[in-house]
This record gives sequence, C-alpha cells and structure tokens, in this order.
Amino acid sequence: DFGDPVFKPYVIREINGVPCAIIGQAFPYTPIANPRYMVADWAFGIQDENMQAMVNEARGKGAQVVVVISHNGMDVDLKMASRVSGIDAIMGGHTHDGMPVATIVSNKGGKTLVTNAGSNGKFLGVLDFEVKDKKVSDFRYKLLPVFSNMLPADKEMDALINKIRAPYEARLAEKLAVTDGLLYRRGNFNGTGDQLLVDALMDVQGADMAFSPGFRWGTTLLPGQAITREWLLDMTATTYSFATVTEMTGETIKTVLEDVADNLFNPDPYYQQGGDMVRVGGLTYSCNPVGKAGQRIGDMRLKGQLIEAGKKYKVAGWAPVAEEARHQGNKQVWEVVETWLKAQGGRIKPRQLNTPKIMGALPNKGYAV
Repeated sequence: DFGDPVFKPYVIREINGVPCAIIGQAFPYTPIANPRYMVADWAFGIQDENMQAMVNEARGKGAQVVVVISHNGMDVDLKMASRVSGIDAIMGGHTHDGMPVATIVSNKGGKTLVTNAGSNGKFLGVLDFEVKDKKVSDFRYKLLPVFSNMLPADKEMDALINKIRAPYEARLAEKLAVTDGLLYRRGNFNGTGDQLLVDALMDVQGADMAFSPGFRWGTTLLPGQAITREWLLDMTATTYSFATVTEMTGETIKTVLEDVADNLFNPDPYYQQGGDMVRVGGLTYSCNPVGKAGQRIGDMRLKGQLIEAGKKYKVAGWAPVAEEARHQGNKQVWEVVETWLKAQGGRIKPRQLNTPKIMGALPNKGYAV
C-alpha cells in the first residue's frame, strides 16, 4: 500500500541479556543523487517524525538501548540527533569520516552519541554500553583500525569470494599501464585518480572540458604500481556509469557547478548531500564555499579565456542520472578510459591536478590545498 515501508524499519535483538533496537536510516537523497528510475516507486527523506515514531515504538516494545545505523552522513546525523530524542547512538556512514571520538549531542530527551567509522573497511566503530535500571548509564567508544593483512580470512567467505571471482580473475588482473604518480580519489575538489578520468574523457571524446562525480569511494595507487582493470572498475563501477558528451552553454555549466556547490556547502546540513565537489577537467574556476547560493562559482575560464554565458561548449562526463542515457548506446566510462590508458605507451605521467581557486574560506584546517 502507498506509504508502507519497503523494508522492516527496525529489529530488536537481545545482546548480553539486554533488548536492543537497531533502526535503519537509508540515504535520504537516493532518488536525486542516483537514477530515479531505479527506485521509481520508493520515497526517501530525512523523516524526523517517522524516526521519532520508530524510536518510541521500539521503546514501547521493551528496547532498553536504541541504536540507529545511518547512511545520512556525519553532519546530517548530528542535526538529527538534536531533533529526535530517545536514540542512544547513531552509527553512521556516507561521508566517510573516521571519527576518533563520539560526539555527544543534547536533545529534549537527553543525549545521543554520533559516530562515523571511515570507509573501505579501514576501521571498525566499536561501541560498548553499560546499562543500569533499563537504560544506558555509560559508554566506551573506539575507532579500531583494521589491518587486514594481519587477520586470517574466514575460510568459508574466502572460498566463496574466490569462487565468484575465478571466471573474471584474469581480466581483472590485466595490467593496462603503470602510473608514475600517486593516484588517489579523496580531495575536497579533486583527486589525481579523478584527474586521470577527466583527462581521458576529454582526450578520447574530443571535449572542451569534462566533469566527474564527487564520489568518495576508490582506492589509491602508489607511483610505480600497475593500473589494472580491477583498479579502473574500483574507481568507476556503478550501475549507471555511461560516458556522455553534451553541448552546454556557459550559463548551464555555471548552474551545474553552483548546484553541486550548494549540495556541499549549504549551511543547513539537511540540504547537504554529502559528496565531494564535482571534479573538473579543462575548466578553471574560483569557489567561495561560504558564499550565498548561486554566488559561489566565479572566474570560469577555458584555456585562459572567460567562459561566455551564451556560448556552447562540448562537455564530457559520466554517471548520468537521467534514464535516457541507458538507451542511447553510450559506452561505459571504463571502456573509454581503458582505450586512453592503452594508448599512453605503458606509462602514465603524474597528473596535473586541476583545482579551483578558493575564495573567502581560508585559512580552514578542513580544506586540503
């Protein structure tokens, strides 16, 4: 029926004799940040009232501890913790923040702990509660590093993974090139791994400029390491990774950059979507993260010349959320980039990072220059 939950919103499990409720919170902007046609009939959002109702219902069924497992992102979790009472802890993800200590947030019902444990299996967030008189009286939290090469693999899971990978192992391990520079993804505005993607998209498709999504997942390659097909897929494998080339006016390009900037830098966490800035190749610009909506992007230039609002430019990109892209015969982005890698003579020079000039927000210890 309309409005019914797609999945069971919570479970109550007894842990060391204490009934604990675990509530799930999906990424609220799923149909905006991803193709809507994949979840056409589903509704998402930051539903504080519904969350409060679920907390109250779980407490009414005897839960003495309530934990929310969240895909909101750290800033959104902090705001939710201030607005919803009765949650003992929110253990979150999405923004990949490795939080060494839990943040204690006050609300009208008491206090809520908020934590994030990084990404890519690098940490475990370990939270222990002391429960007295049917409520939490104390806690201990550790951000536990995971040294995977020092831990024995689970035999059954390892066997299953090897069985699934076996038909594809040779293609995944194929060396496409060797990198002479560090290739990484995470940066506020760009990363050398993303720079490689936009450089390849522009070169192969003859575009003036290129955009790459501000994804936060992906692993790092050190200078001298092989760029394998598996690494390329690690950087690009979504279910909608079509490569595109679009004609855009200068005005549209600015609108796109402004919209993404507002998703990131809006002062209200509930209007933030939690990624990094769209990565840009070919185009240079300035950005004022603390500026007003629609006024954060400026000095847009292509090869030193100011972008003209009414002029059309050829813009390459990938991972479009519009449904039409899957029906237009577009190649997958990894096919385009693989073609470029194989044409570089075996070695990939260090990427020259294209990042905007930051205005109005420096010095800021949270921004890496």
